[in-house]
Amino acid sequence: MSDKKDNDEKKNENDPYDFFKLSIDNESGGKKPQNQRPQKGPPFWSILLILAGILIVVNMLFSSKPEDLIDFSEFKSLIEQGEIVRVELGETYFTGYTAPSAGESRLPRGFGFMRPAVNSGSDGVYRTSGILMENFIQLLDQKGVEYKFITRQNNYFIQLLLNLIIPFGFIFLMYFFIFRKMGGGIGGMGSILGGGGRSKAVDEGKVKTRFADVAGVDEAKEELMELVDFLKQPKKYTDIGGKIPKGALLVGPPGTGKTLLARAVAGEAGVPFFRISGSDFVEMFVGVGASRVRDLFRNAREKAPCIIFIDELDAIGKSRVNNLGGNDEREQTLNQLLVEMDGFDNEKGLIILAATNRPDILDPALLRPGRFDRQIAVDKPDVKGREEILRLHAKNVKVDSSVDFDALAHATSGFAGADLANIVNEAALLAVRNGRKVVLMEDFDEAIEKTLVGLKKKSRVVKETERKIVAYHETGHALVAAFTPGSDPVHKITIIPRGMGALGYTLQRSEDEQFLYSRKELLGQIDVLLGGRAAEQIAFGEISTGASNDISRATDIVKRMITDYGMSEKFSNVTLGKSGRGYGGAQEPELVREFSEETQRYIDEEIAKIINERYQAVIKTLKKHSTLLEYIAKRLLEKETMEGKEFQEIVQAENHCSELEADASQKTEETETPKKTRKPRTKKTGA
Repeated sequence: MSDKKDNDEKKNENDPYDFFKLSIDNESGGKKPQNQRPQKGPPFWSILLILAGILIVVNMLFSSKPEDLIDFSEFKSLIEQGEIVRVELGETYFTGYTAPSAGESRLPRGFGFMRPAVNSGSDGVYRTSGILMENFIQLLDQKGVEYKFITRQNNYFIQLLLNLIIPFGFIFLMYFFIFRKMGGGIGGMGSILGGGGRSKAVDEGKVKTRFADVAGVDEAKEELMELVDFLKQPKKYTDIGGKIPKGALLVGPPGTGKTLLARAVAGEAGVPFFRISGSDFVEMFVGVGASRVRDLFRNAREKAPCIIFIDELDAIGKSRVNNLGGNDEREQTLNQLLVEMDGFDNEKGLIILAATNRPDILDPALLRPGRFDRQIAVDKPDVKGREEILRLHAKNVKVDSSVDFDALAHATSGFAGADLANIVNEAALLAVRNGRKVVLMEDFDEAIEKTLVGLKKKSRVVKETERKIVAYHETGHALVAAFTPGSDPVHKITIIPRGMGALGYTLQRSEDEQFLYSRKELLGQIDVLLGGRAAEQIAFGEISTGASNDISRATDIVKRMITDYGMSEKFSNVTLGKSGRGYGGAQEPELVREFSEETQRYIDEEIAKIINERYQAVIKTLKKHSTLLEYIAKRLLEKETMEGKEFQEIVQAENHCSELEADASQKTEETETPKKTRKPRTKKTGA
């Protein structure tokens, strides 16, 4: 018993807010009942009504009432007759007093309840309601009547009461809006000044997610199964002297299932699950986050074995290196988190999981052994993983037997788990919109295109000249892709407007996953991007603004070849500059240039040189296949959409070449007049 008391006193020294909680616990025997509800504060509206009632009663009892007033003309007549010898001039009422009779004495004037009754003609006191005018003052002077002015005729008792109620009422309102609204009592103050965390606790057995509900991340599941086994059978590890990792950090792009994995661990282990976001710790008050961390770990220890999951850890775990003038509140929160992770004993079954997509900015103290010992990569799924995820989400959807999930997996390269779930849902909605009872393959294809490019713009009216430019532009992309070794095959070409300003697009689908690219393959990607503008120049003799997105992407590839990949002649095998990158290669703007002006000039010149060389090569390729360019562009103008199978047949059909050349030569003889220059409107038509 004494040990427990000493521990409680030591605990109070660390957390000042625990003093109040400990006092309450001691009064009730040192332990709170399990089902005891938190005590509510005093009813605010009841107290407010009581105070208002007290004010009304006091005002009725102790204030003077303007009863039995006489007319102002009669009041003046009494003054002229000499009956009234003394007058008190107030802001609202005039009170006149007659001369006292023999043996009478004037009553002293006091508070409202001590004043004599004011009745007309009784006790020599008269009262009227009048307006103070100059002739009335002259009348008083002529008759020699004594008069004095009374500035206010308020009840002094009420005034004193109000002076006491206003400050105390303000304090009471502060209590209501801060203590009560933010949690009530000591707990409410704790939520403002540090206590009362925002963690969402799910009790044991209520987490329904299992590892069977997670697909496409088999390696991550294997790592986490070890944690589940420890929570179920900790003695198996402690007997051999092994120690389970205190924390596991789930690292991966958004939408890959990090939170789902954490819930699956809690569901498989059958333990309580505490979930909180990193941003929930940080407030404008210094010390709030640190106290919330203490509360979170205190509650978790009480329910151990359990799992704590901190989502978006980078919100509080940013590196403190070179953090000049940083957020002191965030640093204190991080320090408290480091202390708590060092202080708890994970033999009781307390496991910490965290998720982030920015591991590069986390503080090194978080990642050292003893805190987050293990980093588990939750990357975007491969072809097999995407097929498993699609099948998993399609279990509750009525899918036609003709749907090829393998083809869909190949068509969704680079998609995360959340993207795939959205595609299945979009396909189901499209099937309902089209009046079908089951989801067909075309619904999935449309859902993928809707996700990649955007909605069809059926109502958009495109001029015929612009349609022709778009047709040649997209044909140029497709032909360059067809004649570039190693390029992904063309899946679809269309000139139907979609999304934000896209008048057409060329869709390519890779057959296999690719993670490394050679210099030749990168140059091939640049050629495909420049094919649209080159086709415009060949067909119309001028270029349009439709290739703005294409040249932007091509320029970015060339720049990264020079600065990141070391693929330039002058700076071969050298990386120029450093810029922050999130998980998956998302690049942040470079704030500080780490090379000279001369190097920057070389980069600019090299980018322009490579782009120009590739552009001339693309023009040469398209001129060599100009017949195909004309034929496919005209087919697009007629059909608006061409599938990849049809496109491949046209390209590979050598027996059609002679017929196409004959048609082209006949067309050239019939139209010898020079082509009229057209200036298209600014539209985004890139692939």
